[in-house]
Amino acid sequence: MRRITDIKNKKVLYIATKNRDYLRITQELRILRENGNDVTEIVSSSKSYPKRLFYVYKKLLGVKMRDFDLSFVGFAPQLVLPIFGRKLGKKPIATDFFISMYDTLCFDRNKFKPKSLAGRLIKHIDKKTLAMSDMAVCDTKAHGRYFCNEFDYPREKMSVLYLEADSSIYYQREIPNNEEFTVLYFGSILPLQGVSVILDAIDILKNEKGLRFVIIGPLGDSGRRESSITEYIDWLPQNELAEKIAQADLCLGGHFDGSIMKARRTIAGKTYIYRAMGKPMILGENPANHELFSETDENVWFVEMGSAQKLAELILKIKNKRKGCDEESN
Repeated sequence: MRRITDIKNKKVLYIATKNRDYLRITQELRILRENGNDVTEIVSSSKSYPKRLFYVYKKLLGVKMRDFDLSFVGFAPQLVLPIFGRKLGKKPIATDFFISMYDTLCFDRNKFKPKSLAGRLIKHIDKKTLAMSDMAVCDTKAHGRYFCNEFDYPREKMSVLYLEADSSIYYQREIPNNEEFTVLYFGSILPLQGVSVILDAIDILKNEKGLRFVIIGPLGDSGRRESSITEYIDWLPQNELAEKIAQADLCLGGHFDGSIMKARRTIAGKTYIYRAMGKPMILGENPANHELFSETDENVWFVEMGSAQKLAELILKIKNKRKGCDEESN
């Protein structure tokens, strides 16, 4: 058992502390069931993380592992295995090591110093969680190499499960015919996404005619910059988000931050959505993105991470090329 697709015709206890409609969870449950497994879910749909944790912990107290062949602990197994590892460990354990608490809190968000007591504790939790895992999946090869090296986890036990967009929501639509070349970005505005790089690029292009930007995400008034060519939207339901993406001429995938190492090891979730919708997109020049994408794809461009100037120049180049082609076809 090295990959999630190796789990077949088993009685599987699936556990996750993230909300039930989270893309990664629906993907894993679909794969497990498609492989003929009998899956019992311990997953909450509550919007409150504390309530979801309470629900999961309460349910796990009543679980009898003799009823299952194995457990699969989805998003954030660090919140489950250190507490219930002894019970779940009576049968094989598979985990989705989608994020490292140590990497996220110490290097991505800079909440703790790596050598601090808190930093050492969360690194220990990450390492212990993997040590209890008979099999683990992650989101990219680059991330897998990092996790195995940092937490001494055997490489033969780690496999990659790339994300997939929900094809019932995100699918190709008609090509837009905008008067202005529309560039779209959406995200949760985490540091590694490099939104400041995008905003700096917009500042560079603010006097460019025939150009428009749509930024979707919780920037807040303090994070926004005055710009006559930019529309800010706090957030949208997925169906409305898909319509906005469909109307764009170019999408920004990222990650664009040049200082956070995690940004080089991950493929942004939005990138899978853009791909499913057949949208032209700009990606950060990093090893993770090159696992699935190439310059030979006419809809994909790579840009130096951390450089607003390079991003602005590339957006302008694509705009002029695309608009030029449109004018010739007319």
